Parts: sequence; C-alpha cells; structure tokens
Amino acid sequence: MKIMTFNILHCMNYKTKKISFGDFAREIKALDADFVGLNEVRGKGFIKDYTDQAKKLGTLTGMDYYFGKAINVMGVAPYGNAMLSRYPVISAETIKIPDPSPKTGKEMYESRAVIKAVIDAGEKYTFIVTHMGLNKDERENAVKTVLSAAPEERCIIMGDFNCTPESAELKPLFEKYNCSDTETLTFPSDNPRIKIDYIFTSRDIEIIDRGTTTDIVSDHLGQWIEIKEN
Repeated sequence: MKIMTFNILHCMNYKTKKISFGDFAREIKALDADFVGLNEVRGKGFIKDYTDQAKKLGTLTGMDYYFGKAINVMGVAPYGNAMLSRYPVISAETIKIPDPSPKTGKEMYESRAVIKAVIDAGEKYTFIVTHMGLNKDERENAVKTVLSAAPEERCIIMGDFNCTPESAELKPLFEKYNCSDTETLTFPSDNPRIKIDYIFTSRDIEIIDRGTTTDIVSDHLGQWIEIKEN
C-alpha cells in the first residue's frame, strides 16, 4: 500500500498561481498512491474557480474522498483537510482541535481539525490527517488530539505539522510511533529549507519504501511511503 501526504495550496499551482486541478491530480496519479492525506483544501466559496476540491480530485483520480472542514473562511468558504482512498472507506470523521486558551504565541491563530478514517485494505487501517498551527500552543493541542484519536496498531498519521523534527511538541509522537523520514526538506518546494511534512506509523507497520516528490506543483513537496500489507 502506498501512502502520500500533500499540502496542496488549495489547488493553486505554485508556479503559475492559477487553480489547476489537473496538475494536482496528475501528481497524485503519477505516484499511484492508494491513500492520500491532503492539507489546505477548499470547498465552494466566494473566490472564482473554487469548488468542492476534494470531490473534484476524487473524480479526477478515481478515488473515494472525504473533506474535513476546519473553518469557514470569511464565514462562508469551507477550508480544511481531505483524504482520497482507493480502498473502501469504513468510516470517516472530523475531529476539532481545541484552540489554546489563553493564546501565548505571536503568529496568526487558526482553528484546525483532524480527519480520522478507517479503511478496509484486507485488514482495517486507521489514517489520521492533520494540519497543525503556526504557534507552539496550537501544535501541543494538535498532538494531544492526534494521540487521543490514533490507535496503537495499523495506524498512519500524516500532514503538515508546521514545525521541524526537533520541536519539543512532537516528542510524544516520536515516542509512540515511527517517523518515516526526519531529514528530507519539504518546504518551500522550489528551494526546500525546512522539513515540516511527516508520515508517522504505528510500530507494527513495516515501511518497505519511502520518498519525496520532486515536481514543483504546490509550495510543499509531497512525502510518501509504501508499507508491507499483512
């Protein structure tokens, strides 16, 4: 099973600055991924060319989809995470990440969410897709939410975590799960300087291959793994 995490910049091509569903669908199809976790996904809103992006990518890739709204931009435009799956989806839900109170960071705050999905790939696998905040206290809440949602077996956690591997708030994840790659830089895609995109797996999962996309489509490079199925 091949698994990908990809921040898609609301389907805006990083080079042309135009919405291009075809470019993102081709990137996913070229990898031949079986499950894809997506960040920065829009629903139909007030900006021209915005539509149900998860549905559109699902149609173009031939995969089942689920959109997990985190916020409504300007109160009307859905925005959050999404997932695509070639395997039957048994269940999918959106779990809100609590906003910090009080807020102690200096960066912009934005309410975030986690997708928890269970798929049937012969065995049941749980996938957790998240996009963590810019402030440490947001990410601390996100890690707690992820850990409370994630089982200890046949579980894959992925997303844009907005912090580097040595960040203290990620320590609980590193203690409980394996990280597929702590070294490959993923942002910005045209000149990667930091690693902020991750895939974690439960200890029972064997990774047989891994990699990072190289095409400059989004402002992030995608990360992927291939796991041995039981």
